[in-house]
Amino acid sequence: MHEVATDQVLDARGRRHDDGVGERPGREPAIRQVPLTWRGLGLGLDTMASLLVESFARLGRRCFAARCQWPRLYPLNERVLGAVAHHPPIMAESTPQLALALEYDRPPGAVRARLEPVSVCLGLRLRSWPVERGGATDVDVRMSVSDLVTEAGRPVAHRVTAEFLHTGEAFGSCTMRFARLAGSAAPAEVAPLPGLLHPPAAAVDATADGDVMLSRAPRGRLVTAPRDPGHPVLVAGRPARMPLLAVLEAGRQAVLLESGMTAAAVIGLRADVCAPVPSRGALIETSAEPGGSRFLVTAAGRPAATGAVTLWSR
Repeated sequence: MHEVATDQVLDARGRRHDDGVGERPGREPAIRQVPLTWRGLGLGLDTMASLLVESFARLGRRCFAARCQWPRLYPLNERVLGAVAHHPPIMAESTPQLALALEYDRPPGAVRARLEPVSVCLGLRLRSWPVERGGATDVDVRMSVSDLVTEAGRPVAHRVTAEFLHTGEAFGSCTMRFARLAGSAAPAEVAPLPGLLHPPAAAVDATADGDVMLSRAPRGRLVTAPRDPGHPVLVAGRPARMPLLAVLEAGRQAVLLESGMTAAAVIGLRADVCAPVPSRGALIETSAEPGGSRFLVTAAGRPAATGAVTLWSR
């Protein structure tokens, strides 16, 4: 798993930070509540339970600390008694909310960027992955911003790297690139596909049938086809094009279905969107490689997204 290059600047006590003014002794940051409401996030969140960020603090010019709370009843988690392991995409869902908290942290009157995630890379440490036996898991986050691109003083792209910790131990990281909104660009036209057959939820490591994001089309091809077109996390708001998180999950499910592996073997996930991916009918193809599989999403015969799933085997 890739490492996060912010370890040396995120220990606030007795350290020095680049805060844009000059080096001076670091202060213990005052963790403050993020002044966000779930309907004002612009992320399609349906309920307050979907808001994962609890607090957010600036440590330096481009370094931050945050606290997330991951509910046991997160929609993608298993509904079982005892210990429940959080579903890995919860990291990818937390990161855009952290990026939005960053926008709210800007001074009043500052130009806020309306950017969307276009690429994501997750790294998991399976032996450290938190499980929840109560109601929710408190997760600390170390976050940095890099690769800032501006036009006429307005941000048009940047990269956010977040390292997630539980009880002081890092268990995963998420790097996500944000770019300017694609506006009203419509997905490529895809002809309706009759006779779609959804795989069982267990075959793609989905908790419920409504979490299944793909289907078998004629000749055995895999296509995007959310079984629940209004899934509260993956396709909230019934968008015509699939958000990045939905593309990532569709690719993950396709690789697990084609490889016969289980979710317990997944230690890395990556997805890059280069064109709108229609919510229904985009073709997903997988190809095995050492250490995992790649996937390609095409719409109307043109590449729309690529990705990879890294698998660990004993």
